[in-house]
Amino acid sequence: MLGFLVIYFIWKYFSELALEHNKNKWGFAILGIVSFYFGSFLLGVLIAVSDVLFKTDFVEGTSELTLSLIGFPLGLLSCWAVYLILKKSWSKKGTMTSDEALDEQFLS
Repeated sequence: MLGFLVIYFIWKYFSELALEHNKNKWGFAILGIVSFYFGSFLLGVLIAVSDVLFKTDFVEGTSELTLSLIGFPLGLLSCWAVYLILKKSWSKKGTMTSDEALDEQFLS
């Protein structure tokens, strides 16, 4: 149930950001959710690789809930990083009319 709540808030913030900048809200909301799961997956891979390299039984001896809770912060961190990158890149671009764009092409 907590996962649905997290997905809802990720969807909400990414879709609001996309609407502010006249982008596709569903596409970027899905991007936010994918970035959350990618961050969690990446941490899982890092834990599994370190488990094999250091020959520990951490993954085998730990419950699925604990492993999910360990991956949760990196998922949120990666989602937040994608959000900030999008926000920064979209706010840099100024609004330009088609006449200004044509003038800029000929002047450069």
